[in-house]
Amino acid sequence: MSVPTDTGGLEPGDAPRAPRRRRVLIRVVIAAAALMLLAGGATGLFFERQRTYDRNIQRIPGAFPAEAGRPVRAPGRAENWLLVGSDRRADQATTGRDANEPLWRYGAQRADTIMLVHLPVDRDRAYLVSFPRDSWVPIQGYGNAKINAALSFGGPPLLIATIERLTGVRVDHFAILDFEGLRSMTDALGGVDVRVARTVGDPARNGVWPAGTHHLDGARALDFVRQRYNLPGGDLDRIKRQQAFLKALAGRVVDTGTLANPLKLNAFLEASTKAVSVDESLTISRLRSLALQLRSVRAGDIVFMTAPIAGTGTEGRQSVVYLDRAKGQPLYRALGADAVEGYLAGAGGSANQVDEVR
Repeated sequence: MSVPTDTGGLEPGDAPRAPRRRRVLIRVVIAAAALMLLAGGATGLFFERQRTYDRNIQRIPGAFPAEAGRPVRAPGRAENWLLVGSDRRADQATTGRDANEPLWRYGAQRADTIMLVHLPVDRDRAYLVSFPRDSWVPIQGYGNAKINAALSFGGPPLLIATIERLTGVRVDHFAILDFEGLRSMTDALGGVDVRVARTVGDPARNGVWPAGTHHLDGARALDFVRQRYNLPGGDLDRIKRQQAFLKALAGRVVDTGTLANPLKLNAFLEASTKAVSVDESLTISRLRSLALQLRSVRAGDIVFMTAPIAGTGTEGRQSVVYLDRAKGQPLYRALGADAVEGYLAGAGGSANQVDEVR
């Protein structure tokens, strides 16, 4: 299925478009790697330098919406995280320790990458569900709009509220970053490998991705994850590229060569913690506990999905994606009830295969 691209200007109230080079949809994968894969052999180094890493992380006051009407928490220790990539419409960083611009200003940033991450009670896996940024959904106080505009309209609280109302899933933690983190963290690991199924051109950058394995440094990673033109599935294929990159990054983090090299591992953790902004409840003790809980998780234990799609269309001058609410409900119920494994086994759900992508 080919996802159309925008063909005209934005509707009134939409945020202005960013320059193309900044429209990167994968900033959030770095938050996922940094906050979920401080595990395995990384735990010892994390404990040793936890105060430094804690000082690096920027925390967001008032990230969550008012409690009234929010969904109930998942049972036991199960958690759902909202990981977001801002499209950074500022000349300076907007997330992380070195941010010189506000995280959110009305009309200034939109959420280009949106993932719900489910951590089950037993912490033996992680389930990532991506939502297309052009999903046409209700946003409280603004009617129907693209889901990525919720961050522009009302900052993290409105985006979280939009996701919770759409899915019925309570968001326990929130993390956001802009694109510089991807570049620095990829380079800190010495790059990652991804595999492309068939040769494809990138008309936006006058480049070509030959079929086969590609070793990506930070700059090349940005090119890989932000392409959608000339991909058969448009944004849906770009989501799979994002997920393929995340899997490769996660694999690199827990690779024995990284874990055995304190300098490389420290460089990665320094870069990741400096790039991300999180909700205030993510204290250093909470992150330390998470590192221990996830110490056995490897790249192969991360399951990737896309929210069910009904089709595409136009709303005014905007090209949009329509979510399939009927097919989405079993998935969302599974996320809220810590039953994703059962959903995949018997409720018609399917995972994305991202070891090789278009």
